[in-house]
Amino acid sequence: MTILLSKSRSLPSSHMLLVILTLLGAIRLVYSGTGVNPNNPSIDMDPYKSRGDDLGLFDPFYDSNNPDNPTCQPPIPPGVLPVYKVDIMQLQFAQNLEHLEADFFLWSALGYGLDVVAPQLTLGGPPPIGVRKANLDNLTGSIIEEFGYEEIGHLRALKTTVGGIERPLLDLSPENFARVVNQAFECDLKPPFDPYRDSLSFMLASYIIPYLGLNGYVGANPQLKGYVSKRLLSGLLGNEAGQDAIIRMYLYERRKKIVHPYNFSVEEFTNRISILRNKLGMCGIKDEGIVVPRELGPEGRTSTNVLSTNRDDLSYARTPAEILRILYESGDEHIPGGFYPKGANGQIARMYLKKLY
Repeated sequence: MTILLSKSRSLPSSHMLLVILTLLGAIRLVYSGTGVNPNNPSIDMDPYKSRGDDLGLFDPFYDSNNPDNPTCQPPIPPGVLPVYKVDIMQLQFAQNLEHLEADFFLWSALGYGLDVVAPQLTLGGPPPIGVRKANLDNLTGSIIEEFGYEEIGHLRALKTTVGGIERPLLDLSPENFARVVNQAFECDLKPPFDPYRDSLSFMLASYIIPYLGLNGYVGANPQLKGYVSKRLLSGLLGNEAGQDAIIRMYLYERRKKIVHPYNFSVEEFTNRISILRNKLGMCGIKDEGIVVPRELGPEGRTSTNVLSTNRDDLSYARTPAEILRILYESGDEHIPGGFYPKGANGQIARMYLKKLY
């Protein structure tokens, strides 16, 4: 360092300024990355085309706790960029589920959704089909309202970090939920299942959706390369897991309760739905109801199954193809339907649809 300084004294001031500016530019590239503006991919900001697998961020996603104190943030991994192009597909695919959850929770709690609360996040996507305000008690309504607002934050963070996808057409009608439940029970329930009937019906309907977001984030984690991408995913995963745990605990407390107006218990509803998701996913057991045989419970010592985990008590992972098979309700990632009548959006989902047509 001393040698460098002594040599620098012999440089003219204009040359010294050029050296400093060059060093600052190099540091900026290391810490912020280079690539494409995530909010406008058509604007190429990368003069070094050979580094084509990375995506530079202009407003990186960080926690906002005292940025002046370096110990409040983890150190930036050396030689790693914030977001890579390979991250974009995975995190944009996740927006399909976040849109589904956002409008389902907001509408059910408030009687209106993203088009009122955060219309800019829809990017012009069509309003959902058949969604409405649910008949929720005060406690359940407060929880679901909180969930809805959390989904707004998820969408904002995702779209800011990797660029947004247009909200896909969503079918959140009672008729669609009834089709799922009928598939699970292998018969037509009468009257048809209505997720908006009461709090218990709504929480059973909620059992169908957020868990798949959890699976998707666990599955996407090994695919990501950027340190900002990984931080974002871990934050999303923690919240989705918390939402799923609250839903499962709510249902576990009522596991023996008969779901009016049917003769099936809450426990049987969750078991049937989990069996259906495993069947549609076509990749083995990655789903379990709130009660399991003792030998399948944690360490083979309890039938309580408030959290759905594998033999090592780790959360199950699912791929985008598995998730689409389930949410399309077709068992085929190439055939849209179910919650996404015209298919999900983003490069991954549209790739599967192109293979069909």
